[in-house]
Amino acid sequence: MITQEQIPSVIHQQVYDSHGQKIGEVRHVYIDDVTGRPEWLGVHTGMFGSRETFVPTQSADIVSDHIEIGYDKNQVKDAPSVEVDEGGHLSPEEEGKLYRYYHLDRSQGTAEPTTGRGTGREHAAGRGTGREHAAGRGTGREHDEAMTRSEERLRVGTEKYETGRARLRKYVVTEEQQVSVPVSHEEVRVEREPITEENLEQAMSGPEITESEHEVTLHAERPVVHKETTPVERVRMTKEEVSEEQTVSGEVRKERIDVESDEQDRRRRRNR
Repeated sequence: MITQEQIPSVIHQQVYDSHGQKIGEVRHVYIDDVTGRPEWLGVHTGMFGSRETFVPTQSADIVSDHIEIGYDKNQVKDAPSVEVDEGGHLSPEEEGKLYRYYHLDRSQGTAEPTTGRGTGREHAAGRGTGREHAAGRGTGREHDEAMTRSEERLRVGTEKYETGRARLRKYVVTEEQQVSVPVSHEEVRVEREPITEENLEQAMSGPEITESEHEVTLHAERPVVHKETTPVERVRMTKEEVSEEQTVSGEVRKERIDVESDEQDRRRRRNR
């Protein structure tokens, strides 16, 4: 719940829903005219922050460098659009729309139901009812002469997106292979031996002079090719996460505070 003391630190804070999604930026705080307690946060949403959406302060808490609320982003963005008069006030009727939308009981909220009482928009410092902008350019709280200086800061995160897909595909290719195989063959060799006492009997066993022939079968080896399918490896795909450093940049705005005095003005006029 946002308290009155926390109002100066709420302006320009980023608002996140109950699921951690960014909703927008607080530009105004609407304060009850009677009790002085904050009732609603005016959050700028949309592509260029052009729409102001109302969020009850009783559901908001300051967490570190941002504000978290107890509603989701879609519920906040679908909140009814209410009219703010020229004095920066919500009428009781307009405020009633918001209470009904957020299912709030006014008797349990930060303000009690009072006929004809509205809720005024305040700047970062406190109790005015005019249309003073949230940047802190008002006069501040009563008797408070301090000025709030704000600046933007980069909030950098990461998101995962698809960069491509990989797949395994098996196909067949044909290639030539050469293998050396030793082969043998038979050849005829003629052997001659002289007649001796040992082979004389065999030499004289046949006819004296006649014609005859003797046949020998020759053999040789030749290559024979057979094919067989043999598993050689298993292939699968896995993913691994590789981290690297990337530098991001963006423009941020900062407020500067300078001191000006009448004496400085007179010196500048004299130097012209």
